[in-house]
Amino acid sequence: MLRERHDIERHTRWYDIKKKLDSDLRYRMVDSMYREEYFEDYLHIMKEEKRKEREQREQRERERHRERKSDRKDRDKDKDKDKSRKDRDRSRSKDKEREPKSSKDKEEKTKSEKSRKRESPEEGEHREDSEREERAGSVDSEVARQKENEAEQKQKEREKKLRAEQSIREREKEVQRTLAGHLRDRDKEREHHMREECIGHFTALLTDLVRTPDFTWKEVKRQLRKDHRWELIETLDRDDRERKFNEHIDNLMKKKRERFREMLDDVNTLQLTSTWKEIKKLIKEDPRYLKYNSEKGEREFRDYIKDKTMHAKTALRELLQECKFITHKSSDLIKENPNHLKEIQDILKNDKRYLVLDHMEEERNTIVLGFLEELNKRGPPPPPTASESTRRNK
Repeated sequence: MLRERHDIERHTRWYDIKKKLDSDLRYRMVDSMYREEYFEDYLHIMKEEKRKEREQREQRERERHRERKSDRKDRDKDKDKDKSRKDRDRSRSKDKEREPKSSKDKEEKTKSEKSRKRESPEEGEHREDSEREERAGSVDSEVARQKENEAEQKQKEREKKLRAEQSIREREKEVQRTLAGHLRDRDKEREHHMREECIGHFTALLTDLVRTPDFTWKEVKRQLRKDHRWELIETLDRDDRERKFNEHIDNLMKKKRERFREMLDDVNTLQLTSTWKEIKKLIKEDPRYLKYNSEKGEREFRDYIKDKTMHAKTALRELLQECKFITHKSSDLIKENPNHLKEIQDILKNDKRYLVLDHMEEERNTIVLGFLEELNKRGPPPPPTASESTRRNK
């Protein structure tokens, strides 16, 4: 996308170009956090490409310059060769006309020619030019190497900086996640504390205004809204309010039932055979009874007698276990001699726990005979010297 735009140069600023990129879908697909960073990377790439193009252009210029120098040298050499050949031809023609005076003159002449050639100004100039070109080429290559090293060093520093920034961003994200977890826990704890506080206010409100279990939630809610403390529990969930109200009503009913049963326990003449009509005459002035109407009071009385009967049966079983006259052989003795059962009953009559069930003699006898059968099935008890583990296993 950036390469397609021709208005981006090395010195273009992000603030100037980002407004022109808003309409491009590819721009919007990139995260806003990384857009400027990618743009800076692209500028860096452009600078590197420009630098490489400049170096290649300079390299081509140097090569063309060397080629021109070499061509000029070749031309000069050809000229020198032609000139030397002409000189040799001319000298040969002169030698043919006159013979040399002596070999010494020839040697001096040869030396003079060599020195003349060596001291030729054109050749000296060519040699100096070539040396300067070689020195310039070596300097240019050294400068190019230095620039490449500097560019590589800058690239490494930039990559190192990018890695450090990426590491910092990842660390910040991790810290934010951890902090978010702590904040969630703290919010949950605050919500829990506020909820418990609202429940405490609501419980106190119910305790002050709802003192009898004869109301429904719909009736009580109208009364509670009139109290100024209702504003303190408005944040409490509706289901929690109704649940706490039901728990409060259950507690009131439980306390009411306990006080009613305490009242019945205080009636000394009450027995398991007593009727509601008889007991009602004795408790009709008691304020604990006045909280019940006749129908509910009778129902509570029947439940009370039922529980007392169950307790009496349990007490009878405890009495049978305590009676040492009864053993595992008692069941067999009763089968052999029916009078043995009467002997057991005569002994049990000395305890109130047996007498309290006189009105249900058949059921009482069933409990006694069932206990004797159970002892017979168990067999004889372990000897007193047996270990605790042995007795437990048996």
